[in-house]
Amino acid sequence: MAHLSQLSSLALQNIRQTAVLSDINNLAKICVRYASKKAGTSTSNRPGHPRPKHRGWRVQDGHYVHAGTILATQLKTRFHPGLNVGFGRNGTLYAMESGKVMVTCEKINPNWDHSWIKRCYAGRENQVIYKKHFNVIPEPQHNRFLLIDRI
Repeated sequence: MAHLSQLSSLALQNIRQTAVLSDINNLAKICVRYASKKAGTSTSNRPGHPRPKHRGWRVQDGHYVHAGTILATQLKTRFHPGLNVGFGRNGTLYAMESGKVMVTCEKINPNWDHSWIKRCYAGRENQVIYKKHFNVIPEPQHNRFLLIDRI
């Protein structure tokens, strides 16, 4: 009988040790955390809501501008270039010379071979169309000259 009690106590000790070891292993397995990032989308630069471009007049009628100054930006031909004004590839009107800005409403005589005219005025070939024209009137040049040599 004493022999049986020793055997049972050894069995209990082995069970306790394995239980403790298995608990430690389980704890080690449970406590391991891997680096992870929650799946989701970015909130910055959402599609469908771009920043506004604020197209339109940049310089008002009567203001003085230098060469290269942007006068107006547009997506369609709301404005046309006049005297001393250039037409950029993206429809921007810019001053080609320094001077005073003058905006007028005139009848257009479009070049039907131009891609912008084809796109914006298709089907209006025989109609009279009035549009705003941006003009830059340069400052009058001085007329004070010195006679250097006579021929």
